[in-house]
Amino acid sequence: MPTAFQDCYPEKFSHCYGCGKSNPQGHRLKSYWDGEETVARFTVRPEFSGGVPGHVFGGMVASLLDCHGTASAAAFAYRAAGRDLGDDGEFMRFVTASLKVDFLRPTPIGVELEIRGRLGGIEGRKVKVSLSLGAGGQACARGEMLAVQFRE
Repeated sequence: MPTAFQDCYPEKFSHCYGCGKSNPQGHRLKSYWDGEETVARFTVRPEFSGGVPGHVFGGMVASLLDCHGTASAAAFAYRAAGRDLGDDGEFMRFVTASLKVDFLRPTPIGVELEIRGRLGGIEGRKVKVSLSLGAGGQACARGEMLAVQFRE
């Protein structure tokens, strides 16, 4: 199985609640290449129910788009630079500058969700990512992210 983008993060950047490999209480979302797109799969547990029984609360949907989006931004930037995540070069970490989410229909709990990312463009330290989240072949949410390369 290929290595997840998040598994290439250095220890100091691996504590995110949504996708950090070093956060034992977190979701540990994993993102991968799927051709020119990125993909992650995740099944939401019942305690993350929203106001409609049996469905995910909106903050969880946004968090899945957010974590997959920043991981995708990094992967797209590495690919554009002719590099591989986890190489020996300086690590490029991306954070969310903006995230717009459109909720298209209630997202079911207990089924595998598919989160996808497509490159919208790269300008310097900024990466635009188009995102989608679906269940059972139906679109539940879409998002547009602007991620910025983090500089200490």
